[in-house]
Amino acid sequence: MPASQRRRWSRWLLRAVLALLVSAGALLVYGTAIEPARLRVSERELAPARWPATLGGLRVAVLTDLHVGAPHIDLAALRAVVDATNDAAPDLVVVLGDLVIDGVVGGHFVAPEPIAAELARLRPAGSVFAVLGNHDWGFDGPRITAALEHAGITVLDDRAVRLERGLWIAGISDLWTRAADVERALAAVDDDAPVIAITHNPDVFPSVPTRVSLTLAGHTHGGQIDVPVVGPPVVPSKFGQRYAAGHVIEQGRHLFVATGIGTSILPVRIAVVPTIDVLTLVASPPSRRAPE
Repeated sequence: MPASQRRRWSRWLLRAVLALLVSAGALLVYGTAIEPARLRVSERELAPARWPATLGGLRVAVLTDLHVGAPHIDLAALRAVVDATNDAAPDLVVVLGDLVIDGVVGGHFVAPEPIAAELARLRPAGSVFAVLGNHDWGFDGPRITAALEHAGITVLDDRAVRLERGLWIAGISDLWTRAADVERALAAVDDDAPVIAITHNPDVFPSVPTRVSLTLAGHTHGGQIDVPVVGPPVVPSKFGQRYAAGHVIEQGRHLFVATGIGTSILPVRIAVVPTIDVLTLVASPPSRRAPE
């Protein structure tokens, strides 16, 4: 190779390396300083299995993995989350666990009582339901339960309640730290009213029966980093990307996995913006019979 060509090749290679380093640095800054501090409200319609027309239009706000104390989510940021949730005017609010943080680079622990005090402002009052996550149980599940109940939030630990509007909310406990007793969670369901199951870890979904119209879960954070085409490289689930995020339908059963607000272990989010999900539940389309 002539010397002039070698010099051109060296200059091209140097520019390529510099461009790669600048791009990586910009992505790191964005993923640690910008995206985790964002907040969006995502509205979508779902038609759960056997959802009746009488409950069509029911709006459910889903909050999960707040991880208060992680970078970018202090009590002031939590206040903004509550305000944005209330502005969406939901009929029900579900909080799917991991209110506290067990460990994240650059984070600090925040006690559950001030977190619950902020969540007490969620509306409509009396229509806020919660389950605990693995971080909550790892810290002190009974203490967090007491703080939430004191704030007027109903905690459902493997039990169900029937609402006056004609549906059940069943809480399935965390799969990693509790029994996650689906049968016990549904034991009180004694009529044909639709059931919404709430849980922290979506890996319990294969055990949820078809009696449940919709299961809501969090835990995964959507992997915190979502690579185009490839998807999230790391998902805290034995099923990999199967339940990483969004609406999943398996054998007629419906699951929605919310990607949540905070971060864990590493304070980074890339292409997984902190999100409040507001689901409008519409009547299931009538089943079609094959022509005889």
